[in-house]
Amino acid sequence: MNRFSQVAAFLSLILLLPNLSAFAANQSLANKIESYVQSLRSSGSLRNYERTAWIVYDLSDESELVAINPMTPLQAASMIKPFVALAFFHEMEAGKVTYTSTARRHMELMIQKSSNDSTNWIMRQVGGPAAISAILKQNYPDLSQGVHIVEYIPEGGKTYLNQAAGRDYAKYLHALWYRKLPQSAELLRVMGLPGTNRLCSRVKSVPEGTKLYNKTGSTAMCCGDMGILVARGRDGKQYPYLVVGIIESAKRNTSSYSTWITNRANMIREVSNIVYLDMKTRHPL
Repeated sequence: MNRFSQVAAFLSLILLLPNLSAFAANQSLANKIESYVQSLRSSGSLRNYERTAWIVYDLSDESELVAINPMTPLQAASMIKPFVALAFFHEMEAGKVTYTSTARRHMELMIQKSSNDSTNWIMRQVGGPAAISAILKQNYPDLSQGVHIVEYIPEGGKTYLNQAAGRDYAKYLHALWYRKLPQSAELLRVMGLPGTNRLCSRVKSVPEGTKLYNKTGSTAMCCGDMGILVARGRDGKQYPYLVVGIIESAKRNTSSYSTWITNRANMIREVSNIVYLDMKTRHPL
């Protein structure tokens, strides 16, 4: 069995894992997040035309803790960029593109700095949005069920057409953590470079220095973050877990973009805080 067949077989097994595919593991944590989101809606802080999705998965004991609205494709914004990177590295291992120093620099700029120009450069190397979508659907169907890559990043970064579901991000991160994706080590390195995040930075309970592998997404209609946090235990061990948080608005928040994106980013931070406090009850953090 070649490498790509092994990857496909592994990803197929993900669907069969009861902990990863069923929303059942920890109702208490899910209820805390649901209650928090409902409080935001009740106060008017979160509008009725805004949808959210949340997934929490404990990689330490292979259990899904939260899966709220996991299957609905939502705007991906810049969170689509790790999927673009996956398509590039797939083609690299197939011998169709080369990871030159220029490509490496564009890859870093795309993920760490969220450069749209570098994203479009990487996309062109692979053949464009349609080619990327085909690569993902044909070779990684289980982690791209809700992924729709249909456009380059437009001028000004107003990308509203590319989509992915919360479950897609979670499966991507799960496969990445277990080094089941092409060039996983390099993907982890790039996603672990210091940059913008809503899962550790200014999250009151998450200790400073917690390692994070992530990618944010921000437009006038989408605020999100997807990442793996590696919590450090008092016993010297690592306790990794993944968090996906997405808030999508049906209306463009152009006149108050700064306020809207800041408030939604802080909502994701509070969910991350709730998650970490729950992790402390599960592991010796």
